[in-house]
Amino acid sequence: MENNSESRERILKSSKEDFIDNSNGNNNLESEYKVNDLRPKQFLDYVGQESVVQSIAIAVSAAKERGDPLDHSLFHGPPGLGKTTIAHIISREIGSQLIHTSGPALDRPADVVGLLSNLNKSDILFIDEIHRLSNSVEEYLYSAMEDFRVDFVTGSGAFAKTINLPLLPFTLIGSTTRVGMLSAPLRERFGLSYHLDYYSIEELSKVITRSSGILGLQIDKSSAKEIAKRSRGTPRIANRLLRRVRDYCQVKNYGNLHIDIVTEALDKEGVDSLGLDRLDRVYLNTLFNNYQGGPAGIQALAATVNEDQQTLEDVVEPFLLKIGFLVRTSQGRKITNKGIVHLGYTVDDNIQGKLV
Repeated sequence: MENNSESRERILKSSKEDFIDNSNGNNNLESEYKVNDLRPKQFLDYVGQESVVQSIAIAVSAAKERGDPLDHSLFHGPPGLGKTTIAHIISREIGSQLIHTSGPALDRPADVVGLLSNLNKSDILFIDEIHRLSNSVEEYLYSAMEDFRVDFVTGSGAFAKTINLPLLPFTLIGSTTRVGMLSAPLRERFGLSYHLDYYSIEELSKVITRSSGILGLQIDKSSAKEIAKRSRGTPRIANRLLRRVRDYCQVKNYGNLHIDIVTEALDKEGVDSLGLDRLDRVYLNTLFNNYQGGPAGIQALAATVNEDQQTLEDVVEPFLLKIGFLVRTSQGRKITNKGIVHLGYTVDDNIQGKLV
């Protein structure tokens, strides 16, 4: 009888030769392995989110053995953590076609009915930003997810009749950065639901080391760790910064990446030692200097910074809240002592500003 480690390897192990790339609706594998594609192709290559990956790998393996479609799955969490990547890995592991769309793109019921009716057994419909689906489209998904059928009405008045369109069993995978905006009926129809969290510096270092190998770069541990520290806990940002460091190293005719080159490149990119970019620092400086550290309303801050309110709430504030530089109160946003010190001020400067 196999032990737990052997069982886990059996579940996670998958041969690249068996992969079927259906992200474009065809089986052309050449484009999938191009050098600039840093996405993991199998669960064994996926770094981080260990409990999520183990759980979904078991579910995929079980569904594949039974010949059943995978339960409908929902992945939620901040952007850039690998929700879309996991959906593509699931598709390859099962050997099914993946149809990729987004919530805003499905603005009419006819759009979603057309997609559903063209799915084969065990195919995957991946909807990014699923919380942005319209109510009318969402209602069509209820019966499709539960009973694999769609009911729609044709005609009007006395000539109206309901047509029942049967569907082949499929899997709906939803991805969202705002799970709270999903309606309860839709959220409860997902058999699998996972939250993806920010990565640790050690996990991001592994991501950067792996990506460096794909890009043909040689990088030492200290350089990988330095990029990881400035990546805001997000693999997408880590890979973006790695590419910028590669460009800088190439143009300056430096050799292999080392800590001095990485630091120089990222400083010129405007990313500081904790991962704050120019907009983050403008936001904090505005809150400290213009509003004496707060509290200040988000609308006032957006007008002062000359930036969209939604951008501040979705892009800037989550990371500042996570690292403890910002707090939200009932009166508005306030900068913390840690944030003040990071800007190069002292707490006494803030107190003096309030007295003026």
